[in-house]
Amino acid sequence: MCELFAMSSLLPTTVDFSLELLARRGGAEGPHRDGWGVAFFSGRDALLLREPGAASESALVRHIERHGPPSELVISHIRLATFGEAALRNTQPFARELGGRMHVFAHNGDLPGIHAQEGFGPGRCLPVGETDSEMAFCNLMSRMASLWDPLGGDVPELTQRLEVLGGFARQLRALGTANFLYADSEVLFVHADHRTPPGGHTVMPGLHVLERSCSESVPDLSHSGVMLKSAQQALTLVASVPLTDEAWQPLAQGEVLAIERGRIAQRLSC
Repeated sequence: MCELFAMSSLLPTTVDFSLELLARRGGAEGPHRDGWGVAFFSGRDALLLREPGAASESALVRHIERHGPPSELVISHIRLATFGEAALRNTQPFARELGGRMHVFAHNGDLPGIHAQEGFGPGRCLPVGETDSEMAFCNLMSRMASLWDPLGGDVPELTQRLEVLGGFARQLRALGTANFLYADSEVLFVHADHRTPPGGHTVMPGLHVLERSCSESVPDLSHSGVMLKSAQQALTLVASVPLTDEAWQPLAQGEVLAIERGRIAQRLSC
């Protein structure tokens, strides 16, 4: 199966360490050699970088590790192909515009039969590739359009977005394995399912989460007429498997998180 990673933070930060660990799984320490991608959000837009080869052999990944842009919201995916050839068009994350901002999606799992499943047509946006994951994303965009289109660029209420996402996740789980990350440039949404490693049996959980917060001291420059406030940082990381030896928390099957500015804003069981 594929590997997922995401970060949401209060202040822009880099993800070089976590991305490097994830990249090692993409071929050097795992079988995931069929593509990699990462999306760095900046306001309403996102910088999307993808390649259809092994992340562990990528010069671009090494460049990102040294010079990756600071971001408040990051989604990354390492691919083990099951549907569709190893090509750029089938490489995640996938991105689409909706409501005047970029929406990004990455999926871990297999969804056999989704292309023929009633109610899971692509709707307003057509897939570029052949994967079940992109078909699912296009369907999600069609469902979310009913919230975003009438607002003319305003952001729908979080509870409304969660309601749509919860129904989508519940139906997607009925088709197969449905761990996924989805971001609308403001909120990172996470849905956990089970995992099936290559050649292995079904294991739980499908995703883990790690929350961090800190207060950094700053120099006292009051004597010079300059006042600085303490820099408050909040950070939440999501990964298929823990990337460090810290206390990552497993997510329950069917659990949905809405993570905003580094903090878990809402939880939902669907």
